[in-house]
Amino acid sequence: MNFLFPTVYAQEAVPQQPSMTYNLVLFGGMFLLFYLILWRPQSKRAKEHRELVAGISKGDEVMTSGGLLGKVTRVDEDYMAIEVAEGVELKLQKSSVAAVLPKGTIKQI
Repeated sequence: MNFLFPTVYAQEAVPQQPSMTYNLVLFGGMFLLFYLILWRPQSKRAKEHRELVAGISKGDEVMTSGGLLGKVTRVDEDYMAIEVAEGVELKLQKSSVAAVLPKGTIKQI
């Protein structure tokens, strides 16, 4: 019966270590994925926010990250004042601005 189904004998397993190039390619691939998925989009969003904050001027209508809507009345280096109601002015950090709204948005609401 050995001629139809030959007997196969197990051989000793020889442990092989992965080559150094394999490790470098794996590490490089993981770094590339980290860069493309996390680092690049975050730096792009941060750059857009810096440009948004730098472009704020008196008279702009803004929405803060806390949800406040107001019209910018004063702008300093790091701070600005917004008027949220007639005669009510709040002083905020410029970095708390989430969006600059089109003119006339506050009156429509």
